[in-house]
Amino acid sequence: MPQISYFLGVIIRMFYRDHNPPHFHAVYGDYEAIIDIEHNEIIGGYLPPRVLGIVAEWTALHQIELLDNWERARNQDQLKNIDPLV
Repeated sequence: MPQISYFLGVIIRMFYRDHNPPHFHAVYGDYEAIIDIEHNEIIGGYLPPRVLGIVAEWTALHQIELLDNWERARNQDQLKNIDPLV
C-alpha cells in the first residue's frame, strides 16, 4: 500500500483497486483509521481525537488531490505524493 503523505507521526496510504467509497488509510502508531475522502469522516478503525482533528484538517486541504489519487489507484497508475500538514 503506497504511502502518499507523512506528517506529525501520521502515515497516509492508499491501496490500489480498493473498494468504494473513495478513502485512504491513516496510521498513527498502533492506531489505524479509514477516512472517507468526500465526507471527511472515519468509516472504519480509530484515531485518537487530537490526531483525527489533524487528519481532518489535512483532508479538507487536499480533498481534490486525494480524489485524483483515488482514481489513479483504481487505474493502477502511480500515485502522487501530497504535501504534509505543516
